[in-house]
Amino acid sequence: MTEPEKKKKIFILVDLLCVVVASLPSVIMTAMFRPYERGVYCDDESIRYPYRRDTITHSMMAAITISFSVIIVTSGEAYLVYSKRLHSNSDFNQYVSALYKVVGTFLFGAVISQSLTDMAKFTIGRPRPNFMVVCAPKVCSGYMPEINCTGSLRNVTESRLSFYSGHSSFGMYCMLFLALYVQARMRGKWARLLRPTIQFFLVAFAVYVGYTRVSDYKHHWSDVLVGLLQGALIAVLNVRYVSDFFKQRPPHCPCPATAETEALGETPPWSASPACRLWSATARASATTISATPGPV
Repeated sequence: MTEPEKKKKIFILVDLLCVVVASLPSVIMTAMFRPYERGVYCDDESIRYPYRRDTITHSMMAAITISFSVIIVTSGEAYLVYSKRLHSNSDFNQYVSALYKVVGTFLFGAVISQSLTDMAKFTIGRPRPNFMVVCAPKVCSGYMPEINCTGSLRNVTESRLSFYSGHSSFGMYCMLFLALYVQARMRGKWARLLRPTIQFFLVAFAVYVGYTRVSDYKHHWSDVLVGLLQGALIAVLNVRYVSDFFKQRPPHCPCPATAETEALGETPPWSASPACRLWSATARASATTISATPGPV
């Protein structure tokens, strides 16, 4: 195994380790902790709403977000690699390399968003709007620092995880990440209106999920608002500082002309590309400017 191959494998292991470490808060909170049991006022109308089934269930949410992500990302990367608009310095398959970067970035942001959400849920322990119905206490009067619930322990535990909405944060993260991905990848003139149309429906779905969490009495409106803001913030930061979606890259010119080939009048076949000629002219202008700059005496 050559030295570059060893480095690439080390980089991949580091990436996987970062994703696993970022997911630890969520895993630990879910598996080992119980939510903070805060006291409740028995006459608090905000937690006395009826119980309703989820309009958007967890499985439906996962199916929709995963389907959208797979369709948009795989088709986008395949088209860009096929049309030679996207290339990787890796010796591995170009399509797999491009897909690895996008999927890795997406998963890293997703586990960070979920970890932050679960940390808030278990630490704050805010009762859901349907808490009293799920709890079904035998006796409740005034302020109850500890309340004896007769309902299912699993449901009661779940009803203490209102702040903030996991559906809203995860949905907004996924949909806004895809919207920014579309903004970076779909740059043709033919996409002038198609691009914002796709972005509108992606973000609209995330907002609609938040609305259903309020109408289903699963979350207070403030839980949904904070969830949407958190998901949007993680998506923007992830795309801005972790991904390379908006990074300016030179065109793929695999065999740059050397001084010897230019002296002999040999022109590589790729030099006919306008993008390569423009990039080469820019690079030469920069080099001339640097060489013309007087150095220290």
